[in-house]
Amino acid sequence: MNQAIQIPQTHQRTVSSTDGTPISYQTIGAGPGLIVLGGALRTSHDYLPLASVLARSFTVHVVDRRGRGASGPQGPQYTLGKEVEDLLVVQAETGARLAFGHSYGGLVLFETARSFQVFERIAVYEPGVPAGPLPTDWMAPYRERLAAGDPYGAFVHFIRGSGGAPAFLTKLPHWYLRMALRIAFRGPSWQRMRPLLQANLAEHEQVAAQQGRLAAFAAVTAPVLLLCGGRTPRASRANFDAVRDTLPNATLESLPGLNHFGPEGKTAPVVAERALQFLL
Repeated sequence: MNQAIQIPQTHQRTVSSTDGTPISYQTIGAGPGLIVLGGALRTSHDYLPLASVLARSFTVHVVDRRGRGASGPQGPQYTLGKEVEDLLVVQAETGARLAFGHSYGGLVLFETARSFQVFERIAVYEPGVPAGPLPTDWMAPYRERLAAGDPYGAFVHFIRGSGGAPAFLTKLPHWYLRMALRIAFRGPSWQRMRPLLQANLAEHEQVAAQQGRLAAFAAVTAPVLLLCGGRTPRASRANFDAVRDTLPNATLESLPGLNHFGPEGKTAPVVAERALQFLL
């Protein structure tokens, strides 16, 4: 599973959303249509290893959500509802009736599916649906550091404050962690991530706005495979338990050895193979 993944050539297409924003997506494979929707701080490029495995059985459309890749900006009126509009136009253009979502992309899928019966089956990996209170204290200093032209400083506040980092990281001095990040995050991956830092804040603000709305997702009637990583913190896994119990037709499975970024890189085939079993 950890051998190099061959990425076939993709075909890029663009469709205009309801408000005129261009939404770009990459297409590979042949078979029934499947939309892949990624998380914050990620572009379609990050999901091509996953899509390459899925493309053995499906025509896979990997979306660059607004604010990234060749798609247009989030815009000043950005909301989760805008993401729903974008997904619906891609679905209408492709005719895809299957979907896979990761993190924030999973939230967008659920928000769409609860009101529009466009997907026959949905697979998600650690969807960004809050079942309880979320930490938001990091957002103000994150915004300040971005405004000051300090992306690494902003990223430190995100890592330490958003709730997903190992406990030891939250105890490291800000200056030390910032220096470590400058060493660890550089090159092509950082060049893709850095322009997404502003969008990351807007998206997490939308996640925070969903607190108290868990019951609304009981309207998602399509069969759902809910995946999480075996290395994911217990608090997050309890959140996914609550999501499973809310959805009327959902199964929750843990994939051993994986963390929140399971659908990316070398571990992507593990997630893709399990999703294939469910979606076929």
